[in-house]
Amino acid sequence: MPAGSFAGFELRTPDVPAGAAFYAEILGGQVQSSPSGLDLHAARGRLGSVAPVPERARAQGAPAHWFGQLQVDDVDAAAAAWTARGGQVLGPVQRAPEGDLAVVRDPQGAVLALAARPLASAPGVIVWHELHTTDVEAAWTAYEAFGWKRTESMDLGPKVGIYQMFTWASGTRSVGGMIATARAPEIHTHWIFYFDVANLDAAVARVGVLGGKTYSGPHRTPGGDRVAACEDPQGAVFGLREQQ
Repeated sequence: MPAGSFAGFELRTPDVPAGAAFYAEILGGQVQSSPSGLDLHAARGRLGSVAPVPERARAQGAPAHWFGQLQVDDVDAAAAAWTARGGQVLGPVQRAPEGDLAVVRDPQGAVLALAARPLASAPGVIVWHELHTTDVEAAWTAYEAFGWKRTESMDLGPKVGIYQMFTWASGTRSVGGMIATARAPEIHTHWIFYFDVANLDAAVARVGVLGGKTYSGPHRTPGGDRVAACEDPQGAVFGLREQQ
């Protein structure tokens, strides 16, 4: 994946083996041991790693979540530019042989990372990247510096507003969207990542059988894909997308 796109993903959960097993069942994948803990492989390739919620984050009330990593060429330079645009760097930059990583918070509060590491997941496993925020225009100013480009938009009415889709700097096809749903008190700012599935109805049914839940969908997008937003048994939010 090019610099400025999401290239790595990590499930942070209170029960690492159970979390890994759940997604392996949903995505038809397998779990493998790695030096950092567990790796999850879906049908199309490596999805990402599975790790405990960091102690500091857990102490601050962080729930289980999927943690996306934006690939950058220079973490220190990217972190400095990030703070100049109103974001925050959460703790010192993590130095590692495979590349540096900085955990950051965008101006509206969504947490992610800036990482100068080799490609960590195979393209095609995660097929949509969606930011739930309080202010789409304000959020856009932080991410457009990576070269992201606006694509289509939809007006979802006065309660939600504009759903703004985007693509990476070198892309032409939409790869995600931003929506101001986090203005509602029960929704926090966060990124939700959608996994590709061949049969959405079967996958949604399996989520329920395994102790998760579906809180939105399945429904059809304007482009014809079918999607559902779900929550795993430990509380991490994720999406499923059946492409047309």
